[in-house]
Amino acid sequence: MSATLIGSIARTAEPQAALRRFLALDSLVTTGNGLAYVAFSAPLGRLLGVGEGLLLGLGILLVAYGAAVGLLASRGRPPVLPVKLVIETNYAWAALSLLSLAVWFSPTAAGVVWIPAQGLVVAGFALLQQLALRSAAK
Repeated sequence: MSATLIGSIARTAEPQAALRRFLALDSLVTTGNGLAYVAFSAPLGRLLGVGEGLLLGLGILLVAYGAAVGLLASRGRPPVLPVKLVIETNYAWAALSLLSLAVWFSPTAAGVVWIPAQGLVVAGFALLQQLALRSAAK
C-alpha cells in the first residue's frame, strides 16, 4: 500500500496525521467495545456464548488499553516504540481471537461471527497503523 493510498484513507497527505487518526479510531472503537463489555457483560455473554466474568475483565482491559492508545494518538508526533507496541498488541489480539475459537470457547452462532469479525477489525487497525508508521518514518 502506498503512502498516497494511506493518506487518502486517512484523508490527509501528512503521514503523522494519518497515523494519529488511525490510532484515534482504534482508541474509539476499542474503548467503546470495552465499555459495552463492562456495561452489558451478562447479556453479551449469553448472546456470544462467552462467560460474563471473562467479558467483564476483557472490558476493563479494553477500556484501559483504548485510553492509552487515545493518549498516544493525542501526541503531535507519537513515539515510534509505543506505536509499535500498539501494532504488535493488535496483531496478537487478532491472532488470539481466532485461536480462542478453536481452543477455548464454545460460542453461540453470534459468537462465531463476532469473535473473528472483531479480530479482523483489530488486525485492520494494526495494518493501517503499521503502514502509516512506515510512511511517517520516510
